[in-house]
Amino acid sequence: MIRVGIVGGTGYTGAELLRILARHPGATVAVITSRTEAGQPVAEMFPHLRGHLDLRFTEPDAGALAECDLVFFATPNGTAMRAAPELLERGTRVIDLAADFRLKDPVLWEQWYGMPHLCPDWLAQAVYGLPELNRASIPSARLIANPGCYPTAVTLGFLPLLEGGAVDPAWLIADAKSGVSGAGRKATTGLLMAEVGESFKAYSVSGHRHAPEITQNLMMFAGVDANLTFVPHLVPMIRGIEATLYARLTDVGVDLDALFSARYGGEPFVDLMPGGHPDTRSVRGANLCRIAVSRQGRDVVIVQSVIDNLVKGAAGQAVQNMNLMFGVDESVGLEAVAMLP
Repeated sequence: MIRVGIVGGTGYTGAELLRILARHPGATVAVITSRTEAGQPVAEMFPHLRGHLDLRFTEPDAGALAECDLVFFATPNGTAMRAAPELLERGTRVIDLAADFRLKDPVLWEQWYGMPHLCPDWLAQAVYGLPELNRASIPSARLIANPGCYPTAVTLGFLPLLEGGAVDPAWLIADAKSGVSGAGRKATTGLLMAEVGESFKAYSVSGHRHAPEITQNLMMFAGVDANLTFVPHLVPMIRGIEATLYARLTDVGVDLDALFSARYGGEPFVDLMPGGHPDTRSVRGANLCRIAVSRQGRDVVIVQSVIDNLVKGAAGQAVQNMNLMFGVDESVGLEAVAMLP
C-alpha cells in the first residue's frame, strides 16, 4: 500500500486528488495539510467525501510527511520548491502539481513566475510527468513535475505532427479555452459566476506562463525549435479545456489519422476520434484526452484536443504518474467514465 501525503489539500486539485485516491486500491492518504484548516475534518470541507475519508487537516510537518512514500504538492506556485528538497533528501518521493519544477531554466522560470528559483539543482533532476511522452523516465523518478493543464492538451495535440515532420514548426497556433476551475479555488471578482456567465474572453494575450512550458515540451520530445502563438480563453463553465490547434503541412500527402494512431494507438488515456468533434463534457471527470485531427484546404491541419483540466490536466495525471512510479498499472484508480450530462 502506497502511503500518501498531500500538501495543500483545500483547493480544487487537492479535492480531486482526494476523490481519486479515496477509491484507489493501492494507496492510502495518511497526511493532508492546511495551515488555515488544521483540525477540521476533510469531509466537513468536502461533503462528497463523507464515508470515504476519515482524516483531518493538519499543520504542515516535515517529519510526518517524510514518513510517507510519496507527497503530492497541490499548492500555489513557489511552495514546493521551498519544502520538497527536505522531503527528497529524506527519501520521500514528490509529485508537484504546480509549476515549480516544469521549466528547466531557472532564469526563464523567474521571468515568468516573478520570483527566483530556490532549488535550481532540482530542476535538472525533475522528470516531466507526461506519461504518453516520458513513460520510460517516470518509474525511477524521485521528483515529478506534473504538467500544466494547457500544456497537456496542446502538447499531446501537436506532438505527432512535429515528431513525424509533417508540419512547419515555425507556424503553430494554439487557441485554447478553459473553465473557471483552472484559476483555482479563491474568491476573485473576475471569477464570480455573475462576471463569467454569458461571457467569453481571451486573457494573457501578450504571453501566458504556459507558453514556455509548451515550447520546451516540443523541443524536448519532438526535437524542434517551435514558434508558437498561444492564446487562452475563459469560458463560462466549471471544468474542461478545449484546444484548437493549427499548423501548416509540409507533407500534404500525409495520412493524419494513421500518424496519430501510430503515436497514440496503445495509450490508455488518449482517445482518437477520426472525423469527430470532441467536446469537453465527454471527458468531464475522466483522466482522458480526446483528440480529432482534420485538414482545411490543401495545407492547414487542425487538431481538436479536450481534457478535464482537474483530472488529466492535474490530479488524474498525478495519480497516473504515481502508479508508474510504484510499479502499479497506470490505469488503477483512474477507470472512472466521464459524467454526462
